[in-house]
Amino acid sequence: MRVVVVSAFAKSLPGFRGEMLRSMAANGHEVLGLGPEDDPAVRAALEGMGVAYATVPLQRTGMNPLRDIATVAALVRRYREFQADAVLVYSPKPVVYGSIAARLAGVRLRAAMITGVGSALAGGSGLRRRALARLLQSLYAVALRQVHVVFFQNPDDERLFRSMGLVGDRHRIVRINGSGVDLEHFAPAPLPPAPTTFLMVGRLLRDKGVGEYVEAARIVRRSDPEIRFQLLGPLDPNPSAISARELAAWREEGAVEYLGTTPDVRPFLARAHVFVLPSYGEGLPRSALEAMAMGRAVLTTDVAGCRETVGDGRNGVLVPARDAAALAEAMLRMLAEPGRLERMGHESRAIAEDRFDVHSVNRAILSAMGLD
Repeated sequence: MRVVVVSAFAKSLPGFRGEMLRSMAANGHEVLGLGPEDDPAVRAALEGMGVAYATVPLQRTGMNPLRDIATVAALVRRYREFQADAVLVYSPKPVVYGSIAARLAGVRLRAAMITGVGSALAGGSGLRRRALARLLQSLYAVALRQVHVVFFQNPDDERLFRSMGLVGDRHRIVRINGSGVDLEHFAPAPLPPAPTTFLMVGRLLRDKGVGEYVEAARIVRRSDPEIRFQLLGPLDPNPSAISARELAAWREEGAVEYLGTTPDVRPFLARAHVFVLPSYGEGLPRSALEAMAMGRAVLTTDVAGCRETVGDGRNGVLVPARDAAALAEAMLRMLAEPGRLERMGHESRAIAEDRFDVHSVNRAILSAMGLD
């Protein structure tokens, strides 16, 4: 079969979906990855897996009707030129526009992966958030009517989509354990020496809880200024992004150590004791799975996706979202019992081995699409 996989961020194709794409190609399928950036490194990485790469004009943020129509038209052309038999789309804009385009292009098998939009769809307080939720719901309603298979990474998003009537009996619905993690690549590492180091990894977005992480660091450092708080990840064009000015102020204050960006997170995880992700909602965070595979305790929020990675008190701690004081309190409890961190790390690795092996996740995806 000829299979197209569409992403809103080119680097996520080899980074998050590389093993899946490699498996598709190894099973004898012709595979094309589509993304918005003309990135030679992405192209080379995919070619090394036996996967072709091409670009489409797809913006991750913003709503512009003319641009969105052009995106759909470009996707239709790409699908037809490649003579696609199957399309898999993931992240919001590819799911919406990629699914509609696949229907227009007459692609026989259309699959969508929901990677975490629950909080946006649920709306919440504020006129803007409610308006955005209504718009997203309408777009998803149109797009998912074009789809045969829908993958969910957590039960909360599946329940939300079902309750809104966005998916139902007309779909084949498959629950997968995120994007999985390569257990050999992310091998366990012994905990480093003191002082205790907390590490947050991710794009610098407010919805990731970066602000709460910095405020919790301030609170904890009042009790113990030796504790280290590190932040690793890129600035982002998203409207909810942390600005370069804010980041510079945090660094000057000394609240957190900003580590920049990296193509390989493993050395940073190896030098940390606790992985922190105070997100407002995820599909199923790959960054947490990588930390678990390397044997790190996880401190995250009790929200969709994040709660799937932690057995509270077993391999980490769950706290309420948007609550810096609760986050700081959990950090102080972990610091009071340093011996627990090693035990939690062992539990994290055991959970990763039991549930999140990337090869098991990919087998489920390929089987549901008839590509195994």
